[in-house]
Amino acid sequence: MSSAHMQIGEVAARTELSLRTIRHYEETGLVIPSARSQGGFRLYTEADVSRLMVIRRMKPLGFSLDEMRSLLEATDRLDSGDDLSPELREALLERIRDFERAAQQRVETLRTQLARAEEFAADLAHRLAPAATPAP
Repeated sequence: MSSAHMQIGEVAARTELSLRTIRHYEETGLVIPSARSQGGFRLYTEADVSRLMVIRRMKPLGFSLDEMRSLLEATDRLDSGDDLSPELREALLERIRDFERAAQQRVETLRTQLARAEEFAADLAHRLAPAATPAP
């Protein structure tokens, strides 16, 4: 096996995704192992790891599997080296722009939720502070 290929365990460690999750993304067609070993083990490349990292970053923002697939298809087409018409290239770029705008909006929503959660945790800590100090 060449060093350019990794087995699923190494990919799981690098991406911090479980084996089960990586297999699920394979079953749904989001990532396809680049090769198989003679023993039939899935083999992944750096490009596969990068693809999984895109998926991992989209997941906490609430993007669906179909949305992930749509973005990956657009980036795959743009990165393919194929001679794309200007219209198709612009349509693909616009799809990516839409995802960028959606990601920014979802990040802002998460920031607001995090700020509220931090306020709540601080309120609880403040409430408990007097109880932790014994009365004289």
